[in-house]
Amino acid sequence: MTAPTPATPACGCPDFSTGRFEMSRRRMLGTSAAAGGVLAAGQLFGDAFRQVAHGAAPGGNVVVVLSLRGGADGLSIVVPRGDDHDRLASYRRSIVVPESTLLGNDPRFGLHPALAPLLPMWDAGSMGAVHAVGLPAPNRSHFSAMAEVEDADPGSALRVGWINRITGLDMSAGPATSVALGSTLLPTSLAGPAPSLAADQVADLAVADLGVGGALRRTSLGTMWQGSRSPLGTGVRTAITSSERFGSLIEQADTKVHEAAYPAGPLQSVLADTAALIREDLGTSTVAIDYGDWDMHEGLGRADGGWMADHLTHLARSLEAFFADLGTHRSRVTLVTVSEFGRRVLENGSGGVDHGYGNAMLLLGAGVRGGAVRGQWPGLQAADLHDGDLAMRHDFRDVLWEVVSSRLAHLSGQRSTVFPGHAPSASIGVMV
Repeated sequence: MTAPTPATPACGCPDFSTGRFEMSRRRMLGTSAAAGGVLAAGQLFGDAFRQVAHGAAPGGNVVVVLSLRGGADGLSIVVPRGDDHDRLASYRRSIVVPESTLLGNDPRFGLHPALAPLLPMWDAGSMGAVHAVGLPAPNRSHFSAMAEVEDADPGSALRVGWINRITGLDMSAGPATSVALGSTLLPTSLAGPAPSLAADQVADLAVADLGVGGALRRTSLGTMWQGSRSPLGTGVRTAITSSERFGSLIEQADTKVHEAAYPAGPLQSVLADTAALIREDLGTSTVAIDYGDWDMHEGLGRADGGWMADHLTHLARSLEAFFADLGTHRSRVTLVTVSEFGRRVLENGSGGVDHGYGNAMLLLGAGVRGGAVRGQWPGLQAADLHDGDLAMRHDFRDVLWEVVSSRLAHLSGQRSTVFPGHAPSASIGVMV
């Protein structure tokens, strides 16, 4: 039985809802432009891509970054047990997840019951979590906070994302190295001078049919634009090279993308495409995808139903299908979730929770030291809270660094480049 696509109430955040509309409009325009062919692709992508004649080596590890946009409520996803559960219940009388329903054998925390499809991974030690994670200082603006997370370089005026900096450290990086799927809008994390691609689905990476003599025409276009350093020239060359590199996957997408194996909903297509891309083994090392609408100011629901339960059910069933779909390639793949902020400890008057601070991050797959929630926990006594929020004990960059440094060999000794100005912290121990 597949999870229903959740009906999303109005979030009550003008900046989030307005931005969501703008993102949809830009996605529509981008998709329309892409359909126009090579020249339109050059205009659409411009300097979001950089042409590279070679590509990263196959067979390497892959880090998938799943953004839970809207500010996911970590206290509903990874719930404290014992005395802190009693405190949380006193703050959230109508929406707290009952302790008796929590999953997992961690004595301090339990998972929301909607995450049951992922319990085998948790019990096997290939799924874990870190709690009380956040930005260096609270930022309760959706877009400002997410930009800070994706740029991960506080105070810098350069628009270069942390994944783009990682890609720039890979001397073999090519168009397939860092990919964003699910949108033609390049996320901030991938923006910058290193090569990166954004597409709604892998089939969209095709260059429009050039008619009789298409191969010759592509060669001619490549020669024509070879010396151009304009955004149009860069886009044309990259569109052609990317189309050739992804050719087999694009041409056989109907059989190589196993969309029917996934539950219907927002993650169905994007995770099926991600798994197909990884199985194709084109040298991809990072994939960025989104699962939005976590801005639950109202109607969050109870453990047995509602907005949160529906979202987590779809997330869990989709990730279960994703790791099954990877087959033998799952030994190469690590997935980590990020969100711009957590939610207030206190339930509001609309059965939801407002913008907060500390949050939880989930980690699944290869190299994860799972079966437990790692790191420090500040507690939920009134004196432990940060202005009514869960306090932060771990900078989100510490978690990301443990993931990428353990999985991507070329990052050895490059922490200051990936996360400039961030002082090393004690290891959380979430990766083996």
